[in-house]
Amino acid sequence: MISQQQKVEKEPQKWHNIDARGGTVMKIVNIGINIPEEMVRYVTSKEPGDDFRRNAMMLYPYIQDMTISHGRAAEILGVCKTDLIEYYDSIGIPYLTQTKAELLADLATYERIMGKKQ
Repeated sequence: MISQQQKVEKEPQKWHNIDARGGTVMKIVNIGINIPEEMVRYVTSKEPGDDFRRNAMMLYPYIQDMTISHGRAAEILGVCKTDLIEYYDSIGIPYLTQTKAELLADLATYERIMGKKQ
């Protein structure tokens, strides 16, 4: 493994992106990370969408363990929640993990509870 750490000066290099929700600005910072040498070409690629894909995948474990929500991850990435959910779905990570039977059971429970309230 080789170090990809870069010296971070007093003030890391920053640039701004416009947030998808109408012009709020988010700060972007460069950090150094340690990665296997064979990964360098993949994480330094500058094809359109590479930054989004990499950052979305870096956030996914925190969504999965419920540290953050899909909505919060989308805010961090500067996209709307549905776009992030669609991206994850396009690479085989479903938003809903319930089976149809589980979903129908939840719906039956909901209808039973709502029927009691009326």
